[in-house]
Amino acid sequence: MEKLLNKLLNYPWVSMAVIVAITTAFFFLMKENTKMETDLDKYMPHDHPAFVYSDQAEEWFNIRDGIIIAIENKEGIFNTATLDTLKQLTRRFQKFDEIDKNDVTSLYTADNIVGSEDGMDVRRFFKRIPRTNEKLKGLKRNVENNEMIFGRLVSSDETVTVIVAEIKDDVFTQEFYQEILEVAKASETDDIKIHVAGRPIVEGTMALLGPADMQMMVPIVLLVIFLVLLITLRSFKGTLITLGVVFFSTIWAFGLMAAVNIPIYAVSTMIPVMLIAIGVADGIHLYSHLHTFVDHNPSASRKEAVTDMLKQMWKPVVMTSVTTAVGFISLLTSQVYPVKYFGVFTAFGVMMAMVFSLVFLPAGIMIFGLPKAKKVDMKENKGGHSNSKIANSFAAWIIKNKYVSILGTVLIIVLSVFGLQEMWINSSFLDKFESDSEIVMTDKFINEHFGGTSSLNLILDANGKKDTFKEPEVLKLVDKMQKDVDGQLKVVGNAFSLTDYINRMNKVMNEDDEAFSTIPDSKDMVAQYLLLYEMSGDPENLNKVVDYDYEKLNVTFQLKSDNSKAINSVLDVIHTYEGRFKKLGISMNYAGSGYKGLVFTDLILEGQIMSLLLSLIIIIVLISIMFKNIIIGLISSVPIIVTALISFGIMGFLGIPLSSTTALLSSIAIGIGIDYAVHFLEQYRLNAINTNDKLVAAQKTMAHSGKAIIFNAIVVIAGFLVLIFSVFPPNRELGALVSLNMFTSFAGTLTIMLVLLNVTNIYFKKSK
Repeated sequence: MEKLLNKLLNYPWVSMAVIVAITTAFFFLMKENTKMETDLDKYMPHDHPAFVYSDQAEEWFNIRDGIIIAIENKEGIFNTATLDTLKQLTRRFQKFDEIDKNDVTSLYTADNIVGSEDGMDVRRFFKRIPRTNEKLKGLKRNVENNEMIFGRLVSSDETVTVIVAEIKDDVFTQEFYQEILEVAKASETDDIKIHVAGRPIVEGTMALLGPADMQMMVPIVLLVIFLVLLITLRSFKGTLITLGVVFFSTIWAFGLMAAVNIPIYAVSTMIPVMLIAIGVADGIHLYSHLHTFVDHNPSASRKEAVTDMLKQMWKPVVMTSVTTAVGFISLLTSQVYPVKYFGVFTAFGVMMAMVFSLVFLPAGIMIFGLPKAKKVDMKENKGGHSNSKIANSFAAWIIKNKYVSILGTVLIIVLSVFGLQEMWINSSFLDKFESDSEIVMTDKFINEHFGGTSSLNLILDANGKKDTFKEPEVLKLVDKMQKDVDGQLKVVGNAFSLTDYINRMNKVMNEDDEAFSTIPDSKDMVAQYLLLYEMSGDPENLNKVVDYDYEKLNVTFQLKSDNSKAINSVLDVIHTYEGRFKKLGISMNYAGSGYKGLVFTDLILEGQIMSLLLSLIIIIVLISIMFKNIIIGLISSVPIIVTALISFGIMGFLGIPLSSTTALLSSIAIGIGIDYAVHFLEQYRLNAINTNDKLVAAQKTMAHSGKAIIFNAIVVIAGFLVLIFSVFPPNRELGALVSLNMFTSFAGTLTIMLVLLNVTNIYFKKSK
């Protein structure tokens, strides 16, 4: 390896030209083939049993995510202008190619089940817009008397009505998203306001904001890191060369994504920030060594200086890159696609940054020259490292007060464990946005007036027994469960199933007597009602709540929140009915985007634990092999274990949930934090062999690698702190937490790890 790198020094222009040429090809490939994934269902593994069943149930009952268009008139909706807007918007959405005509529901298309002289009739609320006060009052009365519509399609204060348009699978595009917003906006007047919400709108907004956020973040990160590098490296040329390394590695990572047709997910937008922050690490350590060599050998030639740099530093650069890549590769254990791909392509970017650090950076130095040498007073600090009083004093203090580090570390671990117990997982996609953003405020507005913009589908299955869901005993139990869930939990706006149809039909068949808004005791009566409805109304409406043989039933719960706490609270109440349904031969299953989101978060937690354990084990083994000592491997893991505990502990104390974004935290902490340990260990080993004095070895290591680690941490912290300007709150939380991780990692490396090296007497077994 060293010989190959030295040979390349003879052809610096060739090395640079090849790298630039391939990077250019990757850039154009990235520009042409890069695409943003907007369908949140594509984030999930479709071979998972929960998703397989949910997909089947969605086909049985035509369960689809809906766009919710709320039409608001503060003076009331029962007027000609508002009803005309409702009708025109309904018909406009029915004409979209992405939406089936029958999948658009509003007051204009809804059925009104009423009693008649012949028994029961099912008719539209209106076809032509009512023009007279009498007709408007009649419509208002009909709506208020229909509990299936009032509070569901028309708000209880009668100032808002909604259109629900369910879209086809795999048809949502940015063009469709923009057209929806334009159509809605065009219908607004001084009195009528239009609000658009629903899961597809969340997806579309994320798809718009994600790339825009990345375009804003990357230049700021580059500017911040450029300034910090300029200060730490003391070289304009060195700063540009180091930034070249991270720029090329980022282009290669996204170019490879485009080449293998992997889309950009929301979390993928952080890869550039990650690679920029990580990629400078090798450059800082290489330049730190180069500065030391040039300071002590001012007359050395470019090749002599670069050859020495590569000779001394190629091993730790390779070791740190491999261990960092392992931290990210461990994310392959996750079943969540965005997390998995984030790990793979970030690891690839890290390895390419290693190659560029060992090829492009030396070539740049050979072409553009060495940094200026500083005068070194060789008479000072003879016991430690020349020209580094602070490092020598700090190392001596840490070793003298070793128990402060040990007790401090133990105390931090105990506090972090307490914080860990408060952690929770958040499945909400809306929580990725600002609380005062338009999409969140719209969602809040609709939740205040209706059942909720999120849903959970309970599928009751009689396991092949036909007509089970015509049995009064079964239907009464379903009805009781719906009312219990709706009544006990504020987060549940309403529940809807076949029982709502039967309750309504029983009521209208008994002169609209509210006392008869129940399930009749006779199975024949239930069957008769259903037959009457099929003859009078649209039988396809029943397909959304029950299958043809009445052996599967779909109960839809509308929720006012899409986070895991809300969904779990509903499941807790539903599960209390599991035993009673089981006695009737009925099993419970779940479907829909709400439930899939909950399973999604469980997979995030499972993947988080697996990747954390796997990466720790692999890194301990790798470092043990690299340094030929298992004790060294264990010592190297201490700073990153403590860092991970602190990070999750603080998340628990501050109420920051684990999400698809913050789930990356441990791998980032391990991947970046292990760099510090490896560089420090390698330098400590070399100094221990050369000096055979524990204090001097510690002081020289602190002055060499310790200084570079501090510079590295400053750059990385500065880079990640830029994420606090992200439009996504989880990204801001991640930026702050990773910055904290970098601080605790470097602090742990320079304190507790140094103490452990000193106490265990590693490399000094033969010393007196």
